[in-house]
Amino acid sequence: MNKLVVITGGTKGIGRALIDKFLAGGFDVATCARNHSDLEQLEKEVKANFPGAGIYVKPADLSKKTEVLQFAQFIREIDRPVEVLINNTGIFIPGMLHNEEDGVLETMMDTNLYSAYHLTRALIGEMMKNKRGDIFNICSVASIKAYPNGGSYAISKFALLGFTKVLREELKESGIRVIAVLPGATLTASWEGVELPATRFMKPEDVADSIWSATQLSRQSVVEEIIIRPQLGDL
Repeated sequence: MNKLVVITGGTKGIGRALIDKFLAGGFDVATCARNHSDLEQLEKEVKANFPGAGIYVKPADLSKKTEVLQFAQFIREIDRPVEVLINNTGIFIPGMLHNEEDGVLETMMDTNLYSAYHLTRALIGEMMKNKRGDIFNICSVASIKAYPNGGSYAISKFALLGFTKVLREELKESGIRVIAVLPGATLTASWEGVELPATRFMKPEDVADSIWSATQLSRQSVVEEIIIRPQLGDL
């Protein structure tokens, strides 16, 4: 039986690249997204490109705690150990703290932090019983570097990095590795409409390759943080 990876926000960008990488590595995949038609298209493409692989999909808006818990229950009903959990769901709304619209911080925290917090708490019990597994939280270089127009996004990503560090301390004796992934500008939907050449960005596949590589270490080692930036520097 194939191992199971859970990847949130799997229909686009880094999430989609991760799905392809783990399927190619012999995993089955469970994922979610807000758009039902995107999930249907994902299923169709996976079945065409990876015949025999398991793909489990559920529409869910992980900015809402109730839907996070519904997705967690969906995972439990698959009745398979979770080998890898990748908290990839995120949203970017540009702006500055002093003048961004009211409610932006709450939206960012709900999506970028609380989704990972609630899903991890819902699934971690079984992982601890099995005394193995990897948890990746997709943070950002904004987790360690404030920049203009980052606003509440940077706050939420700083918090996600803090959550990751606390979780690692709590779980290291349980055989569970916890890894923060801090990508720079990656060519995803968040950058649509920006008039910059594709060569100025990282490829989502590069982030996926880095995460996959971290899973391949012996269980005696952990890559605590993966910081990956465009060769020409941050945008």
